[in-house]
Amino acid sequence: MPIDALLFDKDGTLFDFAATWGAFGRAFLIRIGDGDAARAARLGAMIGFDFDAARYARDSVVIAGTPGEIAEVLLPELPGVSHGALVDMINEESARAPQVQAVPLAPFLDAMRARGLRLGVATNDGEAPARAHLGSVGVADRFDFIAGFDSGHGAKPGPGQLLAFAARIGLDPARVAMVGDSTHDMMAGRAAGMTTVAVLTGMAGAEDLSPHADVVLPHIGHIDDWLGH
Repeated sequence: MPIDALLFDKDGTLFDFAATWGAFGRAFLIRIGDGDAARAARLGAMIGFDFDAARYARDSVVIAGTPGEIAEVLLPELPGVSHGALVDMINEESARAPQVQAVPLAPFLDAMRARGLRLGVATNDGEAPARAHLGSVGVADRFDFIAGFDSGHGAKPGPGQLLAFAARIGLDPARVAMVGDSTHDMMAGRAAGMTTVAVLTGMAGAEDLSPHADVVLPHIGHIDDWLGH
């Protein structure tokens, strides 16, 4: 069945994960660690983040988890902080994180739209930070749909966001490709009945993604060739 729409994950897909999120991790952990670098490093270890190297473990909850899931891991070490307040802090620091584009996004997205494709974003980040990130590089207006874990459709690996996108644009999910960098993205795509396209600009390798993906590409810039000229 032909592909008439592309639904993208954000972090690790539209934006290079390692290049973008190391700075966020350090800033956020210093904030919740009250400026104490040693405490920040201990908190970082809880979420799979090496504070000194600014590097995430491949199984870090930050990679595919929601802000709510990150907060749940950290809360036992943060007495007096509510879950909601911690999620708000994560979203605030996330919205400020400078984004490193996986490829120059404006020309890439314009080329996809010129093909007649409908475009969307489904992320386990919050919707407000997602819109801030896309707006910071001037591409928020290229998308027909932007959803986060808090947009009312659930989070990946559940298919809710994906099915909401298909419904929004009036397409059979089988005519949509889910593009992402994590097994959560691929599992959500399969659950929704979509084609699954994995990219290697996140933390997962091809060996992790290929069992769940219809195709594995180096980055989203290869989608044009994959679709065919």
